[in-house]
Amino acid sequence: MFRKILIANRGEIAVRIIRACQEMGIATVAVFSDADARALHVALADEAAHIGPPPPRESYLHSERILQVAQARGCDAIHPGYGFLSENADFADAVSAAGLAFIGPGAHAMRVMGSKTSARTAMQAAGVPVVPGYQESQADADLIEAARMIGFPLLVKATAGGGGKGMRILHAPAELPHALESARREALNAFGDDRIYLEKLIASPHHIEFQIFADHHGHAVHLFERECSVQRRHQKIIEETPSPLLDDALRQRMGEAAVAAVHAVGYTNAGTLEFLVDAQRNFYFLEMNTRLQVEHPITEAVTGVDLVKLQIRVAAGEPLPFTQADLSQRGHAIECRIYAEDPANNFLPAIGKVLTAVEPVGPGVRVDAGVTTGDEVTLHYDPMIAKLIVLGEHRRDAIGKMLWALRHYVVLGDIITNIAFLRQVLVHPRFQAGDTTTDFVDEMVGGRDKERGREGEWGAEGAATAHPISSLQSPIFPSPPLPFSSLDLAFAVAALAEIVQKAPTSSAADMIADGDPFSPWRQGSGFRLGGDKPTR
Repeated sequence: MFRKILIANRGEIAVRIIRACQEMGIATVAVFSDADARALHVALADEAAHIGPPPPRESYLHSERILQVAQARGCDAIHPGYGFLSENADFADAVSAAGLAFIGPGAHAMRVMGSKTSARTAMQAAGVPVVPGYQESQADADLIEAARMIGFPLLVKATAGGGGKGMRILHAPAELPHALESARREALNAFGDDRIYLEKLIASPHHIEFQIFADHHGHAVHLFERECSVQRRHQKIIEETPSPLLDDALRQRMGEAAVAAVHAVGYTNAGTLEFLVDAQRNFYFLEMNTRLQVEHPITEAVTGVDLVKLQIRVAAGEPLPFTQADLSQRGHAIECRIYAEDPANNFLPAIGKVLTAVEPVGPGVRVDAGVTTGDEVTLHYDPMIAKLIVLGEHRRDAIGKMLWALRHYVVLGDIITNIAFLRQVLVHPRFQAGDTTTDFVDEMVGGRDKERGREGEWGAEGAATAHPISSLQSPIFPSPPLPFSSLDLAFAVAALAEIVQKAPTSSAADMIADGDPFSPWRQGSGFRLGGDKPTR
């Protein structure tokens, strides 16, 4: 087993890996940029090393510097987390060449499956259905011609990476030139690779992914599915398992396809096969994430498997401790991603300092946080504050537990969070019915649900006005009536403090006045002859 692991990442995933290592008795080394000098992952690690200024290309994407730190600190393995260098095959090769273990898949499988275009080719060869698309040329003229043949609407997508970076939805040929340019630019900035490809847009699909795991001894399993259809700006914000869409037969077919894909490319360690499921319940391979996923905790909740510890053990050469027949799901789990973002402004980051963060505590409630009291959310990195995970006996129980947890998650500061928006999603009739597709958030935010013949339940009318200090209010969506919370208490105490601090005090001269204890000149209540002065 490894003695010391460097975590080549930041935020909540770095914290998650550090805690798993601590439970296994493995020492950890954190890396940090100037912006993260006081970050939580830096404080929790056994050691920490500065790797550069805030821009990722000069710090968390600087593979040579990270490798130098790992060697200098005596590490024998590197865990890349997700994002940054986690799907960089050249970095995986460099780690191996330096005599260290890369806690993730091998570089060859990463190159095949980490590239969406080569992954599509491999899946077609393995008999896994794929979405129609075009990937043969990078020339604008060829892409434009292919787009006309595929038909609209379609997607422009980055070959590397994920998370919606470098993705554009197109409805007409005139949109292509600008979309190609902007998608390339965003992909280059996010992944260091500006290659793109085209894919037919499947109308209103469910986004279903399967967690897979494979060891170095030829064994591979799936750990069931996650429903990831609630997305904004092509990025997931709520995930759950089991999926309310899948029945046992479809779950088995998709799981078998995921495991077949793993064997086809000789994949090892953790990965995720992502599929789209259309209205006729046909499924199509979308892409593979050759790394651990943000939403992995809900799989851990229903299977009882610690995926981070399993990653480390498999990377150290241990076989999988179970077969497919040993695995089962128990209960229902939901994850909400808590972001510092403004739902009223296209969910754009709403950065600032966190004055107070109070996490909900209760049975079946888990918080994976990378930001805590006193931290600052900056423009340099993803604005996710934490992941909130709940496990219930069944879906209705899990939804109720998540609503309670969101109500008691307090984030105070000069930021806006999406907590109120997440609550609105959970109480929405379509979410309650398990009828959310990838266009759900766009339809509801726009106050539209034309396809289903009714008006959207959300809209600008009747909107509440939010103070940025309140994470439980929304600039667009009024909060439903919910029980008294710790945030209500926080505002009550703050209001009382304002009154006490601003109240006039009695001077010495006042105290030797006429001795009348009821004199209005000795009162601090704001009394005046024309009526009390109001305090807002």
